Amino acid sequence: MIIQNIETKRISVPLKKPFKTALRTVEALDSILVKITCDNGMVGWGEASATVVITGDSLPSIEGAILQTIRPQLIGKNVLAHEQVFHTLHQSMVGNTSAKAAVDIALYDLLAKRADMPLYQYLGGYRKQLETDYTVSVNSPQEMGEDAAAYVKDGFNVLKIKVGKDDIEQDVARIQEIRKTVGYDIKIRLDANQGWNVKEAIRSIRKMEDMGLDIELVEQPVKAHDLEGLKRVTDSVDTPIMADESVFSPAQALAVLQNRAADMINIKLMKAGGIYKAQLINQLAEQYGVPCMVGSMIESRLSVSAAAHFAASKKNIQYYDFDCPLMLLHDVIEGGATYEGRVLTMQDEPGLGIRRVHYWEDGQDA
Repeated sequence: MIIQNIETKRISVPLKKPFKTALRTVEALDSILVKITCDNGMVGWGEASATVVITGDSLPSIEGAILQTIRPQLIGKNVLAHEQVFHTLHQSMVGNTSAKAAVDIALYDLLAKRADMPLYQYLGGYRKQLETDYTVSVNSPQEMGEDAAAYVKDGFNVLKIKVGKDDIEQDVARIQEIRKTVGYDIKIRLDANQGWNVKEAIRSIRKMEDMGLDIELVEQPVKAHDLEGLKRVTDSVDTPIMADESVFSPAQALAVLQNRAADMINIKLMKAGGIYKAQLINQLAEQYGVPCMVGSMIESRLSVSAAAHFAASKKNIQYYDFDCPLMLLHDVIEGGATYEGRVLTMQDEPGLGIRRVHYWEDGQDA
């Protein structure tokens, strides 16, 4: 299985509704699709999402990294010597984790196809189905309450609420309104996207605890680099705290784990550089007794399928945030993991199970 070519293609897909966090507002999915072709005719598919405010990766930088740096180093490599191939990929440059993730996903698609196994089985096969949460963008309390009610009506029983965009009193009002709207049978988790400082985080979380708002967990309350602050928040509240933007690499995961700076870790392929490094992060967390979530950026069902296969394969991954494909106006692929409401099911076809990729060339299928 010698790599003969690596190609890229930009895609843009509008969202049904703008996606708003403390860091940004997004109106469309903008990503790079990757196609790896081997000498035996096998094709592997990958995707990289451009998320400048989190990973620093833009569409031009992702394309340049793949075509100018990664492709020359991987052409002619045997995919079956995958330890060597992944080492080459990750040593090819510093950073550029989204570009690496796209190529990594395509390589794992090829490896699982060669083994004639769905990717989740190839990686460990712990489970076949997951239940995703659904994200409520940060808006006025009334609009967020209405959105939450609509998602619950659609069958979602876990809501991920974006906070941290303005003052903490407004954030508390948002959660009060959502609780009033959906009741207490629905799980609520918060994601501040680094939007609070340490004192604001402790104050707001304690206030919500005292009000009995029943928050399942709070994700990345403070700045990514502030591990000391993250630990202070974790040690000061009863609600479990999850590290997200603080953890890109296994080394950063180890720092969080050794310092007990968070109770959980959110792994994203676009941060980790793909499945190869994501597995290392999960293994480290499992050794420390720390459960993980796997989520995504604004991505299509192509790379989300890869993340879901990874999440399904591992026992220690216990939380799932794979709602993004449901936010898109239309799908870009046929095949892959499938949705039925909140339930995401891995397919039985080998690899990612992708049969067609739309818009590959001049609006046509690949």
